[in-house]
Amino acid sequence: MEPARILIVDDEPFNLDLLEQELEILGHTSVRAANGRAALDRLSEEPFDLVLLDVMMPALDGYAVLERMKAHEAWRHTPVVMISALMEIGSIVRCIELGAFDYLPKPFEPVILEARIRSCLERKRAHDREIAHLRTIERERKRADELLHAILPVSAVSELMETGQVKPRLFGDVAVLFVDLVGFTTWCHGQTPDVVVAEIQRLAEAFEVVAQARGLENIKTIGDAFMATANLLREHADPVTAAIRCAADMVAVAAAGEPGWRIRGGLHIGPVVGGIVGRTKFTFDLWGDTVNVAARLSGLGEGTALHLSHAAFLRLPDRRSVRPIGAVTLKGKGAVEVYRHTLRPGDPDPA
Repeated sequence: MEPARILIVDDEPFNLDLLEQELEILGHTSVRAANGRAALDRLSEEPFDLVLLDVMMPALDGYAVLERMKAHEAWRHTPVVMISALMEIGSIVRCIELGAFDYLPKPFEPVILEARIRSCLERKRAHDREIAHLRTIERERKRADELLHAILPVSAVSELMETGQVKPRLFGDVAVLFVDLVGFTTWCHGQTPDVVVAEIQRLAEAFEVVAQARGLENIKTIGDAFMATANLLREHADPVTAAIRCAADMVAVAAAGEPGWRIRGGLHIGPVVGGIVGRTKFTFDLWGDTVNVAARLSGLGEGTALHLSHAAFLRLPDRRSVRPIGAVTLKGKGAVEVYRHTLRPGDPDPA
């Protein structure tokens, strides 16, 4: 049996000496309390594996101590063995009803005392293991929730936790924004891996903040490309304008650091299919023509500009800052009408 720390409570010094000696023989450590009030003080100072509690004591008897222990959040699971010369059935019943684990008569037999202690400690340690296991489960659950919220939209997390799955959906009228860094691949060749990852992390975090501030949803980062949407999971009255303003903010963020990035972007609006893929590693993703067109548009040009589809252009309330560049052939799509919006760092709310 593993050594335990046991509180012994009795108003008779002789009884305390006797209990202390027996516990020492059994390999346990004991702490004395000469009355009920002292016992409560000791309990408030440190945890114990077991309490051996005398019933009859002046000022605050064993019944009162036991009652307060069982009403206390931190003490209620500490096992208590009542020790008393009273062998009245009423006293025994009262102790058990108040929550005592066992009742030991005085004078006690050392063999019976050892058996009572062993039984109590086994029960206490089983309870401690259960609590530790439940806390581990709770920590893992919380960590899993945090990871899910980090990679999935809030509504998708809620559905996943409630039903165990997220059904794919068709979302209409979604503005899809793609941006990527001009010259990033060439820059990477002259950098160490930690520098490359640190720069991507800096931009991804900053872009996410910008997207959320403009009412967009951050969907994913793909290498040096960033994808966000407006009017997908959160309703937006003017998703195209919001996406353009978000792109302008991203230009300012990218230009502020080293090596002073230029970004180019693509913007299209239309229906998309959204859902979760993966069995153990979940990813929320979008598919459809709207996504493909936005991605292709983001590859046009070399300057800091945002290229819009005709559908996105028609949704602009103010088109003065956008100029048509004519029909452009996009891979897998053919010729489409494209419009160019020149984005400059610090431009106030371009639209």
